Amino acid sequence: MILNVQILIPLVLYLLFVFGVAWYAYQKRSSGKFLNEYYVGSRSMGGFLLAMTTVATYISASSFIGGPGAAYKFGLGWVLLSMIQVPAIWLTLGTLGKKFAMLARQTDSITINDLLFARYQNKIVVYLACLSLLFAFFGMMVVQFIGAGRLLETSLGLPYEWSIGIFALVIGLYTFIGGFRAVVLTDTIQGMVMLVGTILLLGATLMATGGIDNAMTTLNTIDPRLLTPTGVDDKLSATFMLSFWVLVCFGLIGLPHTAVRAMAYKDSRSLHQGILVGTVVMTVLVLGMHLAGVLARAVIPELDVPDKVIPTLMMTVLPPFVAGIFLAAPMAAIMSSIDSMLIQSSSTLIKDLYLSIKPDAIHNEHKIKRYSTTLTLGFTIILAIVAMLNPPDMLIWLNLLSFGGLEATFLWVLVFGLYDKKANATGAICSMVAGLTSYAIIAYFKIALWDLHAVVPALVIGLIAFLVGNKMGQNIKSPDRHLL
Repeated sequence: MILNVQILIPLVLYLLFVFGVAWYAYQKRSSGKFLNEYYVGSRSMGGFLLAMTTVATYISASSFIGGPGAAYKFGLGWVLLSMIQVPAIWLTLGTLGKKFAMLARQTDSITINDLLFARYQNKIVVYLACLSLLFAFFGMMVVQFIGAGRLLETSLGLPYEWSIGIFALVIGLYTFIGGFRAVVLTDTIQGMVMLVGTILLLGATLMATGGIDNAMTTLNTIDPRLLTPTGVDDKLSATFMLSFWVLVCFGLIGLPHTAVRAMAYKDSRSLHQGILVGTVVMTVLVLGMHLAGVLARAVIPELDVPDKVIPTLMMTVLPPFVAGIFLAAPMAAIMSSIDSMLIQSSSTLIKDLYLSIKPDAIHNEHKIKRYSTTLTLGFTIILAIVAMLNPPDMLIWLNLLSFGGLEATFLWVLVFGLYDKKANATGAICSMVAGLTSYAIIAYFKIALWDLHAVVPALVIGLIAFLVGNKMGQNIKSPDRHLL
């Protein structure tokens, strides 16, 4: 093993800085109510923080490792496909923002499942949401660990297992220390690192190819299909494009770890700023990283594992010390996603399951604090072990599979819950069960329906189930319905 010290030093300095931010968040946490502070940061986010934490939570190993890897393999068509994601922040915050915040404050909700119970007044809805969230998050978090392992393995020369272990130690400790406030503050810093790193990496890649004209000529020589809208092997058909729009744009309304951001901002002005800034940042990151992935094919044409394209490209086109500084960009993308999912998973088990069974335990704040932080570390250890076992060559498919499961469960329950006063628990339960079950069956058995991703028919089935179930159920007599 040959350790690349020039890359290691700036990365270590960056991680120490992140720990410093987490410690600052811990000091702030000590002065507030634990649950409210640990899980939603006392609802104190301004517009810039809201934008950066929402973008950073969504932009993950899939966008910085898996997405560019797919662009490397399939060509410019994947860059076009990736731009479907750009309106995601506007759509999520615009659809959920104000109604979510009003209902959360009125009912003192600090998790998505708190809101579901306040709206539907039914514990079965909450339990179904908890189970589906934990299963889907497990898959998504494993993806982040594998991405981090490949990143450190390729750039530092560490064995893959060591890389996973180091990442687990870092992510577990700083999430353990700081909670939601640490996540938001580090997300903001990491978002800015991602932005600068993306721009510089794309510029360095263009210089290495000799300019865009030379790059296109080289790509055309390697495989002319790299320059077509449908990509290599005609993978990117019209129905695939439609599926992708549903999966990574419209369907994102149903992702709990991004939706929870709509509960934690300070005021309406912060929401509007967050939508504007977030959409601009999202555009730069998505376009820049996926374009770098395609152009990398002209610089390093023979990679066996597409997911290694970004760390390999950084090592190729940047000086070692500079590469070490901007290794923080993809690392930031991974950390900023997994920390949010760890917090959400912990809140699901503690706030939504444990406290619903033992409500009197809420008065023992010391015990809740110990359980919450211990669970965060426990999750981290389990995920690290699983990530070491037979990782796939392309992360993006596993990540998108988990996305679809969450969307099939949560999308209609959240949208109808906020916008339809007549929505009831029967409709919600029918939608969650039908949507998730149909998604699992279609995905597992690889049932081909007009080349659509499994999430599209699953959402249609979930929608029909909600409408039918809603007709069968009783209207909810809840004091919170006047907010809708």
